[in-house]
Amino acid sequence: MSGDRVEDLMRTLAPQVLALLARRYGDFGAAEDATQEALLAAARHWPAEGVPENPRGWLLQTAGRRFIDGFRSDQARRRREDTVFAEPAPVEVPDQDDTLTLLFLCCHPSLTPASAIALTLRAVGGLATGEIASAFLVPETTMAQRISRAKAKIKKSGLPFRMPVPADREARLESVRHVLYLVFNEGYTSTAGRTLHRTELSAEAIRLTRLLHAALPDDGETAGLLALMLLTDARRPARTGADGALIPLAEQDRTRWNRALIREGVALITAALAQGGAGEYRLQAAIAATHDIALRAEDTDWPRVRTLYTRLETLTGNPIVTLNRAIATAMVHGPAAGLTLLDGLDDRLPGHHRLAAARAHLLELAGQPAEAVRYYRAAAARTANTAEQRYLTLRAARLRTAHSTDSSPKAAE
Repeated sequence: MSGDRVEDLMRTLAPQVLALLARRYGDFGAAEDATQEALLAAARHWPAEGVPENPRGWLLQTAGRRFIDGFRSDQARRRREDTVFAEPAPVEVPDQDDTLTLLFLCCHPSLTPASAIALTLRAVGGLATGEIASAFLVPETTMAQRISRAKAKIKKSGLPFRMPVPADREARLESVRHVLYLVFNEGYTSTAGRTLHRTELSAEAIRLTRLLHAALPDDGETAGLLALMLLTDARRPARTGADGALIPLAEQDRTRWNRALIREGVALITAALAQGGAGEYRLQAAIAATHDIALRAEDTDWPRVRTLYTRLETLTGNPIVTLNRAIATAMVHGPAAGLTLLDGLDDRLPGHHRLAAARAHLLELAGQPAEAVRYYRAAAARTANTAEQRYLTLRAARLRTAHSTDSSPKAAE
């Protein structure tokens, strides 16, 4: 098995092993430490010796031994050792996947939403602390401390490792959905790195959201979130070229879109909207569906997209939603109208590359190439994703070349 496949397997199994250890021993922090040590051992042995017949059992047994070793090193609890723990017997690996239970545990009510999201991205999503810090726009040391404190709070709470009862579940479900949304987004457009996508993260987010939807089939927002992921992921095959370069939505080859995912997503959001009411995920899914059912970019129902973004902006107050409403407004009423909306975002999105990129795009549509080039370059300088940087830089270069050619003196005929 190749190194990449081994890494993918470990990423898939890690939250399952962590969940099993946390349920068995009731100590989330120690269980995560033991799981990480087991993963390091697997990374050393599996590429050279081959993946064991039961990789999850191997990881669980190794992590279990690391957990016991860690427990024994704690002198203050040594007297409890004989009564609470024994030598690990040959591991019996349950068939159940406790990852969803782990997800709810990470969204413990004693944690702030930011801490719950960070911990879940680390424990369930498999993101490195630096990647999470980048998503939250804080230093890596700050995020490491936040995650450490979150684990300590869960340990202190003594909360049993099981799915929450219905009364508690409602209070934690919103945070769980937001976590899954962020994991998917990190997979669909990485905050940093050479590639635009991290498909293992978006696939894991979809898998977990399917589990959540199966457990809560009548929850319209969970259905909307799953629909949003499917409708967005359906475009991924056409989103980059053979060289990995980003291709914007309007220029994508829509015959490469995954029509099976689109059909599933449209059916989900149609049923979810029929329940009445619409939260942020159902509205976002409705927008995604409007784009996906258009066979050509020029067939897009932009007035509907603009209306949906207006409703979403009223609901959330999110400046990124306002940015997207500005683009939709430009498509309906012209680029000048969109640029006017963007002018109100400088204080709310200071230095954000997406604001600079949107302004560059609308300036290009408005026939102001010199200004558009300036903002494309600014956007490229502000993103840490290499694929986005390349796209924005090339856009600026091509526009500059075209503008220089158009403005050069013509030879006499």
